[in-house]
Amino acid sequence: MLGFLQRPVVVTADVNLNIVVLTLMGLLSRLWQLTYPRAVVFDEVYYGQYISFYMKRVFFLDGSGPPFGHMLLALGGYLGGFDGNFLWNRIGAEYSSNVPVWSLRLLPALAGALSVPMAYQIVWELRFSHCAAMGAALLMLIENALITQSRLMLLESVLIFFNLLAVLSYLKFSNSQKHRPFSLSWWLWLMLTGVACACAVGIKYMGAFTYLLVLGVAAVHTWHLIGDRTLSNVSVLCHMLSRTVALVVVPVVMYLLFFYVHLILLYRSGPHDQIMSSAFQASLEGGLARITQGQPLEVAYGSQVTLKNAFGKPVPCWLHSHQHTYPMIYENGRGSSHQQQVTCYPFKDVNNWWIVKDPGRHQLEVSNPPRPVRHGDVVQLVHGMTTRLLNTHDVAAPLSPHSQEVSCYVDYNISMPAQNLWRLDIVNRESPADTWKTILSEVRLVHVNTSAILKLSGAHLPDWGFRQLEVVGEKLSRGYHESAVWNVEEHRYGTSQEQKERELELHSPTQVDISRNLSFMARFSELQGPAALLQWRMLTVRSDDTEHKYSSTPLDWVTLDTNIAYWLHPRTSAQIHLLGNVVIWASAGLATVLYAMLFLWYLLRRRRKICDLPEDSWRRWVLAGVLCVGGWAMNYLPFFLMDKTLFLYHYLPALTFQILLLPMVLQHLSDHLCRSQLQRSLFSALVVAWYSSACHVFNTLRPLTYGDKSLSPSELKALRWKDSWDILIRKY
Repeated sequence: MLGFLQRPVVVTADVNLNIVVLTLMGLLSRLWQLTYPRAVVFDEVYYGQYISFYMKRVFFLDGSGPPFGHMLLALGGYLGGFDGNFLWNRIGAEYSSNVPVWSLRLLPALAGALSVPMAYQIVWELRFSHCAAMGAALLMLIENALITQSRLMLLESVLIFFNLLAVLSYLKFSNSQKHRPFSLSWWLWLMLTGVACACAVGIKYMGAFTYLLVLGVAAVHTWHLIGDRTLSNVSVLCHMLSRTVALVVVPVVMYLLFFYVHLILLYRSGPHDQIMSSAFQASLEGGLARITQGQPLEVAYGSQVTLKNAFGKPVPCWLHSHQHTYPMIYENGRGSSHQQQVTCYPFKDVNNWWIVKDPGRHQLEVSNPPRPVRHGDVVQLVHGMTTRLLNTHDVAAPLSPHSQEVSCYVDYNISMPAQNLWRLDIVNRESPADTWKTILSEVRLVHVNTSAILKLSGAHLPDWGFRQLEVVGEKLSRGYHESAVWNVEEHRYGTSQEQKERELELHSPTQVDISRNLSFMARFSELQGPAALLQWRMLTVRSDDTEHKYSSTPLDWVTLDTNIAYWLHPRTSAQIHLLGNVVIWASAGLATVLYAMLFLWYLLRRRRKICDLPEDSWRRWVLAGVLCVGGWAMNYLPFFLMDKTLFLYHYLPALTFQILLLPMVLQHLSDHLCRSQLQRSLFSALVVAWYSSACHVFNTLRPLTYGDKSLSPSELKALRWKDSWDILIRKY
């Protein structure tokens, strides 16, 4: 019974020493002197601010991408004990003793290091030789730009890591499909593909390009499975469902999870609150929550309210009035009603308060019990400080002559009667009998007499209007428009009918204790609006500011006619630059062109029934091109459509796919185009010489990659191979 104890327990494992050595070399190249320089380097000033917000649990909104990348950087700070107390105000600022530089830069460095053995595995999974796989990994290892970017608190190396992980996982899944479908490893690699794609998109929106690439390849493979008559209908259905769950459902769930964790962590009011809705602001601790906590939920007749415009553009503002009137004659000669001005004011002010009045009663205080206002009810809005009613009529607005002027009615006894009845339209109502709710309800105010809708035009009034924003009655509005939607931000139940007592009441804070919460999906949906708007503006609208001196165009990246000075030592000539290895960049571009030419040549010959490659080799060649050339194109060509400020580091994800392709093209040339052994020997010698030149360039540029060596003017001049280096030479 216990005989098994008489024999030793033996565990055997296959260890690929190539991967072990490459991993160690990658770690050495990325982790060596990671804390140097102990100063803010280039975009670390940008990401560092968000890390501090995470440490202090302060809400922020970054339009450059989803929050997963920021959270990873913040995780490094958390593991290092960073308290968030550092002023990220300028590049080159020395880090204080409380900043754990090593842990902040650790995760990007690990991602860059692990990308080296991952490149080896991708080429091997594509069924190319170990020699080609080793060549791809070595190119990743000695590429100066990749080393520089991964040794700093930046996100490109993390994005590249998850891009490669997604491709590698799918290749391992695809190879498992041929032998062990629905096995444990099959499920592992399939699910890991979806997770890696979600993480890539969660780092930066650029990760969506690789996700679409993988999704496209998976769709083609699934289409072939559907046509496989050896599989039963049930088996085909299981294949389709499993891929849908892993490659669509899992990424969507994980994307939501990133934002869920983001919003759980950032529960305090922050600097970006003002661009969010009142409901979102009220869900944060501090800020608006201190003002709105305990407000009555349902707006009633006699309620005192402030109305915030939901659009918030060009700035968040509140419906406002004051004793000043519109001028009798505008600058263009048009006449006005000379009524009391109504504007949208971007600051909290006592003149932002309005009283919701029942047109059939004179009371301006809330009855007991309160009578809530419902969707479709007709109300009057009384300005709290002047007691005049919100009004509009068939008079052109000051700056929008096709819209109606909005005013508070002044009776001049000149045959212009008041038109101050407004019908409440709750846009986000759940039923026709919904009540008007504080913060939560988005409402439109429709003028009863003219059907005009109260709307923010966004135009700034002249000096007579104190540069405040124009409010108009828009008669042509159709459907939902954010500039015509308002919500109650501050709310109290009025208790006084006397004007002097009411003015004192309007100046006092609310005291009622009623709380409310906003669901995650509501917060997520709202967060996507400003984030998407910011991202769209970043992608399509060029700033009016002066062009950044290190910005570049996509064409500059391919020719390597650009670089970025990341850091200069304040006392010596030591410096860090984002520089590409010119041998690798030029060869990778040439390999891409050569692949495209060979692919077209083979395709034309196959059309004429001439098969130069065996079928297995052809499929391998096509898949390599789809993933590598497709990965390069998907991560590079979209930048030609973007009118934003671009930098050299935007090209690094695309370059990675070109580097993977290069040794595969070299192996293909050796195996299929070199006819004799002599030709193969000469070609191999050329490849070795080429690798040696790439290593030489890496070693030459090493002082600018690590920044650990002072450079004399002559040494700096020796590094120049392009005219763009003249500016550096003149400095020294």
